[in-house]
Amino acid sequence: MAWVYLLIAGLLEVVWAYGMKLSAGFTELGASILTIVAMLMSFGLLAVAMKSLPLGTAYTVWTGIGAVGSFAVGVAVLGEAVTATRLLAAALILAGLVLMKLSSPQ
Repeated sequence: MAWVYLLIAGLLEVVWAYGMKLSAGFTELGASILTIVAMLMSFGLLAVAMKSLPLGTAYTVWTGIGAVGSFAVGVAVLGEAVTATRLLAAALILAGLVLMKLSSPQ
């Protein structure tokens, strides 16, 4: 179950990162509330996952999901640039996530 919590926590990290972008420096109320709620839920689920997963694995996977997911949202929703270098960077992060999962004792 810890991996499920960690996956959801990572996806919520993407939500709060996108919400933070939409909040325009916390000047847009709706987006600011979304950001704070998603952030609290993400941190809470990360904490629950860390009860049974190693710190390094849990934190790395959480931030990796957030990084790659935020990159994908930036490209798909916000029209950010897609370059070979950015795609390679995202692929390397994804490869690191897979290796962390495979190297975890759970």
